[in-house]
Amino acid sequence: MTPAAAVPAGHGPGRAPAAAPAELLRRLRTRHAVDPVTHVERVPARAGTPASWPEWVPEELRAALGRRGVVAPWRHQAEAAELAYAGRHVVVATGTASGKSLAYQLPALATLLADPRATVLYLAPTKALAADQLRAVAGLELDGVRPACHDGDTPRAERDWIRQHSRFVLTNPDMLHHGILPGHAHWSGFLRRLAYVIVDECHTYRGVFGSHVAHVLRRLRRQCAKYGRTPGGPTFVLASATSGDPATAAGRLTGLPVTAVTEDASPRGGVTFALWEPPLLPAEPTTSAGPSSVPPPSSAPSAVSSSTSAPASSSTSAPASSSTSVPASSSVSVPASPSALPPGGADLTQVRRSALRETADLLADTVAAGVRTLAFVRSRKGAEVVATAARRALDEAVPGLGGRVAAYRAGYLREERRELERALLHGDLLGLASTNALELGVDLVGLDAVLICGWPGTRASLWQQAGRAGRSGDEALAVLVARDDPLDTYLVHHPEALFGRPVEATVLDPANPYVLAPQLACAAAEAPLTPPDLELFGEGAKEAVDELVAAGALRQRPTGWYWRHRERPEVDLRGEGGAPVCVVEASTGRLLGTVDGGSAHFLIHPGAVYLHQGVSYVVDQLDLADGCALVHAEEPDWSTHARDVTSLSVVSVRSYVDAGPVGLFLGEVDVTSQVVSYQRRRIASGEVIDTRPLDLPARELRTVAVWFTLSPQSLALAGVEPADVPGALHAAEHAAIGLLPLMATCDRWDIGGLSTALHPDTEAPTVFVYDGHPGGAGFAERAYRTAAEWLRATRDAIAECGCEAGCPSCVQSPKCGNGNNPLSKPDAVRVLDVVLANLPSDRPPQQPGPADAPDARLEGGR
Repeated sequence: MTPAAAVPAGHGPGRAPAAAPAELLRRLRTRHAVDPVTHVERVPARAGTPASWPEWVPEELRAALGRRGVVAPWRHQAEAAELAYAGRHVVVATGTASGKSLAYQLPALATLLADPRATVLYLAPTKALAADQLRAVAGLELDGVRPACHDGDTPRAERDWIRQHSRFVLTNPDMLHHGILPGHAHWSGFLRRLAYVIVDECHTYRGVFGSHVAHVLRRLRRQCAKYGRTPGGPTFVLASATSGDPATAAGRLTGLPVTAVTEDASPRGGVTFALWEPPLLPAEPTTSAGPSSVPPPSSAPSAVSSSTSAPASSSTSAPASSSTSVPASSSVSVPASPSALPPGGADLTQVRRSALRETADLLADTVAAGVRTLAFVRSRKGAEVVATAARRALDEAVPGLGGRVAAYRAGYLREERRELERALLHGDLLGLASTNALELGVDLVGLDAVLICGWPGTRASLWQQAGRAGRSGDEALAVLVARDDPLDTYLVHHPEALFGRPVEATVLDPANPYVLAPQLACAAAEAPLTPPDLELFGEGAKEAVDELVAAGALRQRPTGWYWRHRERPEVDLRGEGGAPVCVVEASTGRLLGTVDGGSAHFLIHPGAVYLHQGVSYVVDQLDLADGCALVHAEEPDWSTHARDVTSLSVVSVRSYVDAGPVGLFLGEVDVTSQVVSYQRRRIASGEVIDTRPLDLPARELRTVAVWFTLSPQSLALAGVEPADVPGALHAAEHAAIGLLPLMATCDRWDIGGLSTALHPDTEAPTVFVYDGHPGGAGFAERAYRTAAEWLRATRDAIAECGCEAGCPSCVQSPKCGNGNNPLSKPDAVRVLDVVLANLPSDRPPQQPGPADAPDARLEGGR
């Protein structure tokens, strides 16, 4: 791989002026013989609307902001600041680079300057964002504010000083949950004087994580009421990317009435936004014995599943790990019979060029042209792969230029992250391949281009990532590089699904009993619960407390409910499946980084290849009990891909639709998954070298699923032969998982699935899609409510794909554990035609489940 425009522009101190986005895009498009760009959207520039400084902003603060070049606020900044200063809870939900930080800095800092005893608490979802905000506030050099970060990276010696002296504490929900609230007595002085709570990038608090954070904020409000000097408690100021109905989402998050400011009055540079589909590779032969050359996956190497323990009639797509510790979809399937292949046992399989390789090429091209570029990649391993490939290509063209490209992801040590942030801000780095750790409001002024490797899951994230470029008001280029995935393919060929449509609403459910009960236990451990506290925690709190009493976790007394145990409850806000696992170089004892507990089985199992800033290590030993993985440096010519097996059973049915031969259900399910082996694949060709067994513990998940059943008679009438039913359902399942993010605020990493020609609980051909989080995250409910629209888009994506027998752009999954067999593209269309012909086209009624649940064997689908 050699950059198409390998010139030394940008090499050495400073950088050459960036090419205009349209010209840069034209040069990038010449890389391939066939134009990879399917659509170009022009987002025009916009002038800003300034406002006057609010009268209450002190001159000292105006002067400090003036030294930073802020001569006046924009109208939305002033409006949000006025509401907050008046004591109104407010969320400012405007576009990327619209200056939301000034909207909360104005009232917070003005109050700190006017009241020498007041304090402010700032919450960010990532450490990078908190560090960036610390630089911004500290840079104002305001007397007496004393801002400080208090998170997991803060040395213990500094924490006491921060607690006693800092008046502007920047932290994250995890530290609030694990450190500040359990030690609320030590923080009583700070909480007593707390004037503002700032919740930055609040749209990221969705699903189970958002539901947990909602209760952490309620626990904070409870302690503030206990210690506070004002009955109403602190004023909440929230900042969000543009999202659907931000006032409702912010109100659900805080439990308070919130006013939304949504009209963006800031100036914006124009954006040239290109949709890019990597070209098809030459067809390669496969045989009935298995693939002789398995193409590299089009996304980051990710977990796949073995079919060895799956029923012969079933296939699953089970959650696995991802860069944010949210589960990824992987699949189990049975091998196709030799008779399913053409004569001679060979087939020609054509796939697209890997999105990772395409992104690495584009990153090398833009850096070689002197364009400061940020490439967003969905997984940690993917970010490392893109950075490594770009560095090698640049060094081949201009020795030393590869040193100006790096990877950035969670799991790095604090010192590494801060140095990378500094190098990017100061221009020492021209290119950075990052996970979504840099998606949020870190101020990256000076970036010219953003590459987005694969659909990031929501339109909100898409525009957040694209908005990282052009923050200084200049023209910018954004490119969405499609993975070989049904949803990515659909989107790059249906730009109307991306542009001109409102972004999604943030989905969270504080009443989720799998969230509410543990959070009430945490609250009781901090101070006994009282009846008014139950009102604070909302719907379902009394029932959850009664269950905790019955389980022996709480003891009821006349003065309230008391936590009975010496140890505090262990509650994981992010659903990462346990404490981080340290990655240690065995020969030196050097700590390389960390991997969250939920991803350890997939990323650092014995034998796994672990990448860290371009250096490759192989895992010798994984000790889950001690939270440590020992590795040694090695440069193998193969990569590793974990495989798991999954089973599912129906627990109960919440709601259903009886549509004759079709049944649509929503309910609770138990999912059991276990990583059982891993494949080693040649890096150059993707060829499978071997499969090696693993002995790791199984994991169980009770969650919410949507599923549909069909009668065998309806399938026969539609022309689906009994032998083809498993492949038809499996193909429909893969595509349905890929298209659900179009309807719900999720991506396919958040969900899993299973399909079977005869499930024991339904006694019918069934396709399940389930949330990959304990207790559910609202995605299955959304799928149930929009089932007709969701499955119609799924059917169209399969039918409109130009392939003959199915490909990664429609029904194949890069995470399927056994070569995406069996799959039947035409029969998947027939299956979905049957479902759509019988399912009501409007929103399904919320019918209760049967009285004898968990029996899901209803008339529909029999």
